[in-house]
Amino acid sequence: SSSVMNISERLSCPLGFGLYNAVDICILETVVIVLLTFLIIAGNLTVIFVFHCAPLLHHYTTSYFIQTMAYADLFVGVSCLVPTLSLLHYSTGVHESLTCQVFGYIISVLKSVSMACLACISVDRYLAITKPLSYNQLVTPCRLRICISLIWIYSCLIFLPSFFGWGKPGYHGDIFEWCATSWLTNAYFTGFIVCLLYAPAAFVICFTYFHIFKICRQHTKEISDRRARFPNHEGDSAGDAGHSPDRRYAMVLFRITSVFYVLWLPYIIYFLLESSRVLENPALSFLTTWLAISNSFCNCVIYSLSNSVFRLGLRRLSETICSSC
Repeated sequence: SSSVMNISERLSCPLGFGLYNAVDICILETVVIVLLTFLIIAGNLTVIFVFHCAPLLHHYTTSYFIQTMAYADLFVGVSCLVPTLSLLHYSTGVHESLTCQVFGYIISVLKSVSMACLACISVDRYLAITKPLSYNQLVTPCRLRICISLIWIYSCLIFLPSFFGWGKPGYHGDIFEWCATSWLTNAYFTGFIVCLLYAPAAFVICFTYFHIFKICRQHTKEISDRRARFPNHEGDSAGDAGHSPDRRYAMVLFRITSVFYVLWLPYIIYFLLESSRVLENPALSFLTTWLAISNSFCNCVIYSLSNSVFRLGLRRLSETICSSC
């Protein structure tokens, strides 16, 4: 019994339905976090290396945003080492509160960068399809770098009020006891985050992808009508070939965006309910938090399965590693 108590103290988890039960839950939480941390770091390192080894991927301007997301997700994986260590080495006092605040802030900023990048990617694809002739003049490497810099600055600034006592920045895993008992959410700060980050990003993504697929559907219908009228006309096949890569690439990015919001929607809903003091459930808090953080690994899987150029770069990277070994 004393040995089990020592384990539970080291894991710093609340004793809920019995001592042994609590230890099992703590071990399960630790396994989930360690596994996610490993997958996120390994997956995003692979994406970063493939982008550096596959020059064809740089032909798309969205590669700037994809790489930014990969670096942000990689930092999420590195940051997840903090709660893993805290589960095994319990800390108290001001150090725990500072660690909790810094960790919550960093995770929130990094996921904000991912969300903003997804919105910018949708705008980029919208411009590529609606303004193909002036696209290269509108979207330049210099402007892309400025946009990415502004994304990082905006993400860092929007969560700063949490350091001055105005609510939680949005992290609900509550591995740290101080986070669970002393750092409470605030309905006004939650509304502030939703109005300035979640809602605008979701609106931009819905607006742009709705019009992208509407234009692609119209274009496909026009090509089908022309082929029906002129079966031997060769110009349409060239036009279709020119638009197919954009349409396919837009589908890849749409899948990444859809999975992002599917995994983050339970977290956002719980965030709103907890801030309004409607629902407070530690187990639900843990599940929604780490479900959302798992998106940092899902992006790698979707991109590798959906993009043929990425798969080619991954195969070349694997061949290079195997040949060197």
